[in-house]
Amino acid sequence: MNSCHTHASKPEPRPSCCAPASPQTKPSCCGGPPDQEIASCCAPSSKNKIDWLLWGSLALVTAGVAGHFLGGGPAWWHTFAHGSWEFMSKAWWGLLAGIVAVGVINRLPQDLLSGLLGKGGSFGGILRATFAGTLLDLCNHGILMVGAQLYKKGASLGQTLAFLVSSPWNSLSLTLILAALIGWKWMLLFIAASMVIGIITGWVADRLVSRGVLPANPNARELPADFRFGPAFREAFIQIKPTAANLKAIASTGLSESRMILRWIFFGVVLAAAVRAFVPAEVFSQYFGPSLVGLLLTLLATTIIEVCSEGSSPVAADLLTRAAAPGNAFTFLMAGAATDYTEIMILRETTKSWKAALALPLITVPQVLLIAWFLNQ
Repeated sequence: MNSCHTHASKPEPRPSCCAPASPQTKPSCCGGPPDQEIASCCAPSSKNKIDWLLWGSLALVTAGVAGHFLGGGPAWWHTFAHGSWEFMSKAWWGLLAGIVAVGVINRLPQDLLSGLLGKGGSFGGILRATFAGTLLDLCNHGILMVGAQLYKKGASLGQTLAFLVSSPWNSLSLTLILAALIGWKWMLLFIAASMVIGIITGWVADRLVSRGVLPANPNARELPADFRFGPAFREAFIQIKPTAANLKAIASTGLSESRMILRWIFFGVVLAAAVRAFVPAEVFSQYFGPSLVGLLLTLLATTIIEVCSEGSSPVAADLLTRAAAPGNAFTFLMAGAATDYTEIMILRETTKSWKAALALPLITVPQVLLIAWFLNQ
């Protein structure tokens, strides 16, 4: 058994997990350069560990996309392949933009982001995060990457949730699509209601954090007393100006930091395509009227079906115009984000807490159903 103490009779002790290795010994898992570490009693080596969820999901999505173009196979495979292609053809730009945004945010000074978002736990900080989520033109898949990165940079849990809740379908491009489908009146009402939900959700989450019910963000920090936006912006410009070195660093960091998110996004695409392949659409399409049952069934459907933001707007428009159920349309848009299993799993991975991840649907869904009920009346 290795000892944590050296003895005079042993001038060349073996390395242990209790101290760095000496120049005469091989490095242990707790000492020496990282690239020379070996597995020992401290922890098993994980360098060669394969992320089966990421690569398995990516393989299935790739096979589905290829099957869309190649054709053939049974009916269920055709539906799965078409669904995989539809999701990826609509979401690829959001994923790419999200990766770039993650790389850029990672190079911004943390003090600058803290200054822009405001003080964590404050009402002003919640308002800033909500407006940022509403104005940012990204799909719900790309926004997850940005939200996770903001949390790592110090945004409070409430700011992160407010940002995510107000983001998925409120981008400029999708807002214009929704206005064309359901009219400006309903579109503006939906946006106002979603912002209210984002603000309330963020405020409640931060109050629960202050009481110790939910975990605080370990990355949070206070702004220095001498912080000024001018120098911070100048430093940020140096880090992100389009030089070869900066672009390489942004791409590399964006890909590595987004890997955790991409694994769940690809997995979500596989699940959504599988639901399309094995659950008949007729099961959902005839029960979504403006009743309490129709509202609850809409909530169930939007929870089960992974619909990217580009696809959610036409479905919501059908619920409003064909089913005469504006509340159901709002529920499909909002609860689809609040109950999205991809979003919940990414929050779990980012915050390392199931409480923080499940706070999103538990705080948000009751508000969505209450507003939806009034919209249907």
